[in-house]
Amino acid sequence: MARAFVSVGSNIDPTDNVKKAVRLLGAQTRILAISTVYLTEPLGRSGQPPYYNCVLEIETGTPPLDLKLKILRRIEDSLGRLRCSDKYAPRTIDLDLILYDDITMAGEELTIPDPDIFQRPFLAIALYELAPDLILPGSATPIADITAGMLRKTMHSLESYTDMLRGEIRHDSEH
Repeated sequence: MARAFVSVGSNIDPTDNVKKAVRLLGAQTRILAISTVYLTEPLGRSGQPPYYNCVLEIETGTPPLDLKLKILRRIEDSLGRLRCSDKYAPRTIDLDLILYDDITMAGEELTIPDPDIFQRPFLAIALYELAPDLILPGSATPIADITAGMLRKTMHSLESYTDMLRGEIRHDSEH
């Protein structure tokens, strides 16, 4: 089984859509941990609602590209994700495979580790919460070094929502 990390984001009905996405992913993989859920301002465009962002640590036997296309993409589709040429458009859900064991790959469909980890605090800091000793495959850069200079002022912790999500995962794993 592989250890992987999936980023989750939503700014269209995020309270419901993030919870639904976590449940659907948990039905197809084993969710090991959930980072803090952060409320963040949208990238690239103002005037749209803020995002809920977090990172999930999962265990899976599904290869990386299949995980992206056959599990994550299908969950996005089932929750009404519309894809368009505007990469900053609001979305019901965004699920991205950002790390998969110590694999590095760069392709048209998938690049891991996700290069956005180096620029986006809501990815790097959430990843650091889950794996503080992680060294990014292919770069030999500790996640602690990446997060050290990142500004956290644009991220607001949603503690009670995070607790509710974590409680649901514990509840599901007990049944």
